[in-house]
Amino acid sequence: MANSLSGDSMTERIVRVLDTFTIDRTVQTATEIAARADLPVSSAHRIVGDLIDAGLLERDEDKRVRLGLRLWELALRGSSALRLRQAALPHMEHVQALIREHTQLAVLEHEEALFLERLSHPDAGANITRIAGRLPVHASSSGLVLLAHADPSIRERVLAGPLRAVARETATDAATLRAVLASIRRHGYVIAPGSIEAVSTGVAVPVRDHGEVVAALSVVLPRESATSAAVDALLDAATAIEQDLNLSR
Repeated sequence: MANSLSGDSMTERIVRVLDTFTIDRTVQTATEIAARADLPVSSAHRIVGDLIDAGLLERDEDKRVRLGLRLWELALRGSSALRLRQAALPHMEHVQALIREHTQLAVLEHEEALFLERLSHPDAGANITRIAGRLPVHASSSGLVLLAHADPSIRERVLAGPLRAVARETATDAATLRAVLASIRRHGYVIAPGSIEAVSTGVAVPVRDHGEVVAALSVVLPRESATSAAVDALLDAATAIEQDLNLSR
């Protein structure tokens, strides 16, 4: 791709435009995109127009811009995330029916926990996680499982910090986290009270595909709840998901 006068490629500029959309910011004007992507207004308008023509962005009647359905369609074609989600969903539904609390599936993406799916119950407690949302790997129960089984170079990069406190009880000391990660590898699950929200406890287990940890399966419980039933349900579900993944290749 041709470079701009500033030295960034067209691909980099397109990614910056798409990155301005978040879970909470789904609709923007092209001028707002320009400011958030750090692009000249004329360049942003041109890129946005090209992406609209390609179906990757859409413009509404007020000339505001949102992500297009074609982008979603392309992202799902042959996606390993789609295969994982399809294998996990029936077993997540079983866990959610048993525990009656938020049940989530996350993968490691750019040193964060990216959530592919979340099932909720009307009476479930507090939970800030959203589908396609991210949480720091050192703070969330899913993230801790993913970090425990990540490549050592990724683990060391995260532990080198800075480790941001999401809540008052978020572990931000590298030595403490190393002990937690070792415990996860030894016992096969983590119980993380108050690391994201003071009123909640996250419980998570690894999900494997042919022996390799590819995801974390978790539930979010009210802080005072017992955790043993959740651990058992998650471990059973993770085993069943692995069996289905092994059959799907």
